Parts: sequence; C-alpha cells; structure tokens
Amino acid sequence: MADQTTLDDADIGEKADRAVVRDALGVGVAVGLSGFAFGVTSAGSGLTLLQTCALSLLVFTGASQFALVGALAAGGSPFTAAAGAFFLGARNAFYGLRLSQLLALPRAVRPFAAQWVIDETAAVALAQPTRRAARLGFVVTGLSLYLLWNLTTLLGALGAEAIGDTDAWGLDAAGPAVFLALLAPMLKTGTERAVAGLAVLLGLGLLPVLPAGVPVLLAALAAPAVLWADGRRRGRGDAR
Repeated sequence: MADQTTLDDADIGEKADRAVVRDALGVGVAVGLSGFAFGVTSAGSGLTLLQTCALSLLVFTGASQFALVGALAAGGSPFTAAAGAFFLGARNAFYGLRLSQLLALPRAVRPFAAQWVIDETAAVALAQPTRRAARLGFVVTGLSLYLLWNLTTLLGALGAEAIGDTDAWGLDAAGPAVFLALLAPMLKTGTERAVAGLAVLLGLGLLPVLPAGVPVLLAALAAPAVLWADGRRRGRGDAR
C-alpha cells in the first residue's frame, strides 16, 4: 500500500511538472517571437547588427529595449533614451525582491538568475503553488525566452528589409498580451482587481505627460492607495 501511494504521488508530481513546463514553454515561445519586431525596429533606428544583438543579450527586457530604440528613432539623445529605458526596467527590481524569497536560490546562482527576472518569468513563477514548481517555471520560461528572443532578434535585424513594417505584424503586442493573460486569473478579490484597474489608469493617464518608464513606476502607487482606502472603509464599518 505504501509503495502504491509513493508511485501515485510520483505520477502526480510528474504530471504537475509537465504542466509547468508546457505553460512555461508556451510563454517563452509566444513572447520570444517578439524579438523579430525588436530586431527590425532596432535596425530601422540606425543601430548596427552588433549593437542590436548586444541589447538583447545584455539588457534582455523587451519593453526597455523597445523604449530605447524608439527614442533613438524619434531623434532623442542617447542619454535620454537610456534614461527612459532604465526607468522602465526598474520594475524588475521589485520582481526580484519577491522572487528572491519565493525561489530561495543558492547565493552563487542569484547573479545569473537576475538576468532572467522579467515580467514573464515573474508571472509564471508567482503563479505556481510550490517552490519546486516556481523554480521550474522560472528556469524553463527564462531559458526558452532568452534563447528565442536573442535568436529572433538576430533574424529580425538581418531581415529588416524583408519583414517591412512591424506595426502591421503586431509582434510588439505579443509580450504584453501574454503577460495580461497570465495576470488576469490571479486577480481573485475585489481589492486585487481595484489595484490592477487603478494601475492601468495611472499608467495610461500619465503616459502622454511623463518620460518613458516613469508612468510604470508611478502606477505602483495603486497598491498602497487602494489598501489605504480599503483600510479606511473597514475602519468606518467597524466603528458602526
């Protein structure tokens, strides 16, 4: 009986691992294809093939990369473009704070894992019920996305003229769409949905008036604002 229970538990564990790998690979492939759009956009903004590939290899956060080359293409200075990309990528530091506790990776591995702390790896890891599943989701998503993103960046830069207008393909929307699809099922309470809704309003409302990246950081104020309002509401209810 004990042996049968052990076999059943092992079978359940294997099925759970396969499910995590399947979902992680799905995210990695879907978002990794956006590298085509970045390669084309970067080449069109005047960056060389080496510069384009170096950005994907070293920066590896799509929103910041698009912000950088977009600012350069619009005639912005390299300093302004880099500053906007930096502010937009600063959100990954907040992911890192949460993931460091969840994954609890060995100290020697953390500097390498930090390269993969982005929207998609954070979303997949945080959606898992156990530390083992979170680690597996983080690694599979990070590895598949990193390899495919860099490969498609290279192909996009090489075939920029053949691909043409990336807006017509809509590849740059693949990453945000996948991230929203991962996030939506996690918003289970009214408070969580209120935080997400206010964050969207702040981000979109401030986008036309603030430098790239800053609206994303200020959107983080949605969480304390909603929690403060929720605390006040409950306090009034208790007083009655």
